[in-house]
Amino acid sequence: MRGQDHSGLMRFRSSIAGALLGGMLVFVCGAIYAQNAPQVVPRVTGAASPMGDVPAPALARPVIDDKRLMRNYPEQPPIIPHSIDNYQLTLKTNRCLDCHRRQYTEGSGAPMISVTHFMDRNGQVLADVTPRRYFCTACHVQQTDAQPLVPSTFKDMLLIGPEKK
Repeated sequence: MRGQDHSGLMRFRSSIAGALLGGMLVFVCGAIYAQNAPQVVPRVTGAASPMGDVPAPALARPVIDDKRLMRNYPEQPPIIPHSIDNYQLTLKTNRCLDCHRRQYTEGSGAPMISVTHFMDRNGQVLADVTPRRYFCTACHVQQTDAQPLVPSTFKDMLLIGPEKK
């Protein structure tokens, strides 16, 4: 019996020693790699000191010419071609609907909101704007004079013409 206890203890000690050696090997290899690892990821904070004070850039000015622009792609929500400063969009008030609701478009000259804004999830047409389309600025953005963050090479397919074979 005693011989069996002794061999079990030896196996236990050797497995502990193996685990310790393996852990040390992983730690040493990780430390060596960390010192020589390539720096591929650029800084995402933008500022030299991530915790320092950085002045906020100026807000882009709204374009207020009321000129409707062509959409860039099918199904793109139209952009808002006028200022929406101080427009109230709450559960009880939506100032956009004061001009764009069907019954007010004749007097305001504003385009009527799409019939899709009156459809519920099942395609049933409702008498008023569906709650899921009530908050206009969830899809529609105000047109501003902001410069693009990245250059665009987008070309409308009508301007490209038929493909040559």
